[in-house]
Amino acid sequence: MNTTHEITVGQIVKSKAGRDKDRAFIVIGIVDEQYVLIADGDLRKIDKAKKKKVKHLQKYNIISNEVKKRIENDEKISNLFLRRELEKLGLS
Repeated sequence: MNTTHEITVGQIVKSKAGRDKDRAFIVIGIVDEQYVLIADGDLRKIDKAKKKKVKHLQKYNIISNEVKKRIENDEKISNLFLRRELEKLGLS
């Protein structure tokens, strides 16, 4: 299953709480109903993705199809790639 309350892999989200408040991230995994894994390639690297409660995230109606496609195909995603995606969307 790749969605939790309308959050999907590759979706852009913004943290509403915690030390990373107001930062933009990309959802790179769905843990369960309450949690997702987020990373931005900078503060939160892919290999140390943050497990974050969905309720602490503000969802953007933006989905990085490139990230989504790569994750669904189990392809490698680099931190640089995530940073570029966020930059492209003007969110870094």
